[in-house]
Amino acid sequence: MTTTSRLLTLLSLLQTRRDWPGPLLASRLDVSDRTVRRDVDRLREMGYSIRATMGPDGGYRLDVGSELPPLLFDDDQTVAVAVALQVAPALGADVEEAAARALGTIRQVMPARLRHRLDALEVTAVRRAGDPAPPTVPLDVLVTLASTIRDRATLRFDYAARHAAVGDDPQALAPRRAEPHHLVTSHGRWYLVGWDLDHDDWRLYSVDRLRPRLPHGPRFAPRTVPGGDVDAFVSARFKGSDVDAWPCRGTVVLHLPARDVLPFAGDGTVTAVDEHTCRLEAGAWSWGALAASFGRFDVPMEAVGPPELVSAFATLAERYASPGGP
Repeated sequence: MTTTSRLLTLLSLLQTRRDWPGPLLASRLDVSDRTVRRDVDRLREMGYSIRATMGPDGGYRLDVGSELPPLLFDDDQTVAVAVALQVAPALGADVEEAAARALGTIRQVMPARLRHRLDALEVTAVRRAGDPAPPTVPLDVLVTLASTIRDRATLRFDYAARHAAVGDDPQALAPRRAEPHHLVTSHGRWYLVGWDLDHDDWRLYSVDRLRPRLPHGPRFAPRTVPGGDVDAFVSARFKGSDVDAWPCRGTVVLHLPARDVLPFAGDGTVTAVDEHTCRLEAGAWSWGALAASFGRFDVPMEAVGPPELVSAFATLAERYASPGGP
């Protein structure tokens, strides 16, 4: 292993855990403790803040520096960063110019062998035919939302109606309060998963319709999204947006945890009631088909409504009680 390769490996190891005993680093790099000390000194000279730790074996810790030192990437990391910068504008954030400049900077300092690999991996993100261009979200809004999530600070914001924009008449914006929990992106659009304090329920907010307000509210204790899986929860909400297309829609309370219902909810919307019970709203072409679809979970349930769904359950119960009938 060359000195440069060893420095890259050492830096990568220091970034993977808080403290590294010196002998363990020497073993991983297959060098002596003295060589590890010399390599650490080289990284310090390059601007990396590496602190020696006390203990029986002694060790090292990579601290956060006040200045950005030279970024050392191996070949695969360099190409991965460059490809990510190419597709960054497709994420819907206002980073196209910054990403292009960053990509140009990286390409300029690349060795020729990597530049050829990158040129062969030119990526163009395209939309499906008929899809509208996703709205662009200002980078400072994403940073503000990410900061409130990190700090667990209640978010105060104005929210535009579904077909309005943040820049429209201020009277079209409604003041809202929420506990922000996750930022997610899908098909070029950004969403905030949060607990709506005015409705006491989980909500999925479109970030392009959201304008944060200052100051932020008090800190909050984090909650767990229904089912414990953000990806599954958001996917279920997206599917649930199509429920209105069904001519028959109804809701039941299932005696099952939300996490057990989500994978089988189809285009229904699942909302946790408690850790053992959840609400499922779904749709179908007929009330009988809807009642039968709820029965696939094979657990006790209560029909919330509407009355047509309750009647359909009664009809199915009578039908199933006489399987030998006409």
